[in-house]
Amino acid sequence: MVSCTLKQSVFTAGLVAGSLLYAAVQKPNIVLIYADDLGYGDISCQGATKLKTPNIDKLAKEGLRFTDAHSSSSVCTPSRYGLLTGRYAWRTRLQQQVIKYGAPLIAEDRVTVASLLKEQGYHTAGFGKWHLGLQYKLPGDETVLEKEVSAFPLGTRFVSGPVERGFNQYYWFKLFWKKRSEKDSNWTMIENDKVVEKIPLDAMLPRLVERGKAYIAERAKSTSPFFMYFAPPVPHTPIAPSSEWKGKSTLGSYADYVMQLDAAVGTLMETLDAHNLADNTLVVFSSDNGMAPYVGVKKLEKKGHYPSGQYRGYKSDIWDGGHRVPFIVRWPKKIKADSTTEQLTCQTDFIATVADLIGVEKESESEWGEDSVSMLPVLLNQKKVDRDPIVHHSLFGRFALRKEKWKLNFCPGSGGWTSPQDKAALQKELPLVQLYNLETDPGETKNLQSEHPEIVSEMTKIMESIIEKGRSTPGDKAKNDVGVVLMKDK
Repeated sequence: MVSCTLKQSVFTAGLVAGSLLYAAVQKPNIVLIYADDLGYGDISCQGATKLKTPNIDKLAKEGLRFTDAHSSSSVCTPSRYGLLTGRYAWRTRLQQQVIKYGAPLIAEDRVTVASLLKEQGYHTAGFGKWHLGLQYKLPGDETVLEKEVSAFPLGTRFVSGPVERGFNQYYWFKLFWKKRSEKDSNWTMIENDKVVEKIPLDAMLPRLVERGKAYIAERAKSTSPFFMYFAPPVPHTPIAPSSEWKGKSTLGSYADYVMQLDAAVGTLMETLDAHNLADNTLVVFSSDNGMAPYVGVKKLEKKGHYPSGQYRGYKSDIWDGGHRVPFIVRWPKKIKADSTTEQLTCQTDFIATVADLIGVEKESESEWGEDSVSMLPVLLNQKKVDRDPIVHHSLFGRFALRKEKWKLNFCPGSGGWTSPQDKAALQKELPLVQLYNLETDPGETKNLQSEHPEIVSEMTKIMESIIEKGRSTPGDKAKNDVGVVLMKDK
């Protein structure tokens, strides 16, 4: 693992020295809550009127809410890779779709948020989804397998998982979901690297909350800081709210599940308060991508609830509804309460922000976080950061580039599940690329590519450079793991 060094002086231009010194010396606890398939418009502080999320709203009221934050992909695995490594997942072998079984996507020698913090004295723990490759050994067999199976027996061991990527401990799972008979479905629970139990579908979120509360209580007894990655598979399918939450909303089980997630956020925040940890804990709340349309989005919209808000598309798509996500940050007395920012950011920025926060610098510019920019000036001083351009990526491997108000989609359709998909768009003879002015057209309704060919040309060159240099931030040229094709034939 590449080492990092603690800075001894002010290291970010434009920040107040005293604030930085305090941040570096105190080393706040960090709690990252990462929802699964929660749309930008699924929380009431971002426009939802039919669905109430009082605890997430309270978090926003006490902190800073980003209105232009994006996951690095519109689907799960690549977003999680980008969040934990600060590198776009399309630089790896994962050029489209997600990973279920197979070798870990995060290379053994790659710095992650967890490994970086662990090296700096943090205790690191995760609860919930991993989804970054699955290799295992069945009981009594030393053969490493990476193929889909019907069940994992108790005692099955996993290799190259989260505890090998920087986490001191990790409580995670594999879902075995029989859609025709949910009573036979279960979550197979894994403690660090070993299958320890099987629980019913609706027990998942309560179990994760229970574990999260216990972890906070345990760490309250220690003088060393901690990093908690709380990643429940909610409101992702299977949608399984507990009995006390069924029917709580007027919108159906999806909204019930979102409300239960909101309550889980509230419980974790109350636990921090109860142990006097809130003031020195940085809390981040976000989602891995937009809402999944297959859970009944049309019915929700008919009832007046719009999971993507004003944005076009949903999970899987290159349009903003696929990857513009909630992003809320709270750190009492350090981050101004009840504030919002239009700062453009990507979840790949998390690792650089954390490193900046605790005073860690790279030993070389090519070392890690090739696509990560520190947002610390925004958090502490409400100062804009020169962040753009950022790259978006869709389920089927389509690219988009965001630069200031302009967004260029390198495909003729959605790049995902939403109509028109790319093949249908080509059959309709739609342009090969889509250029939108998000300042005047946030819903991406009017393609301006024919009116501004010079902008298309300029942004295409920028995108080609980002691919070729192996990074989107200043520094030494880095390598992509595989060749990357910008415009795909389909």
